[in-house]
Amino acid sequence: MASDHPFVSEAHEGNPLFEWGLLAVVAVAAVVAAVGYTRAATAVLAVTALVCGLLRLALRRRSPFKVRSVAFDAFISFGLGIGLAVLDVSFEFMY
Repeated sequence: MASDHPFVSEAHEGNPLFEWGLLAVVAVAAVVAAVGYTRAATAVLAVTALVCGLLRLALRRRSPFKVRSVAFDAFISFGLGIGLAVLDVSFEFMY
């Protein structure tokens, strides 16, 4: 029974190298947005979120990041990626 209990410690959550890579992508997106290319920065973040969701679905237990269940992590990643893309496109219709 104890082996089915979900882990909540840092040791079981994911690969630190992958997490540092995500931090680097977010930092690059922030710099790109600060320079004035907000659409490109949003696209980078949206694609990154979608790729993370696909990785979580495809690799399951071997995934480089784990927060909760596979379904939850994939849903949040896809929701963020699609949400950012839709939000970015919606500004196109405003102007």
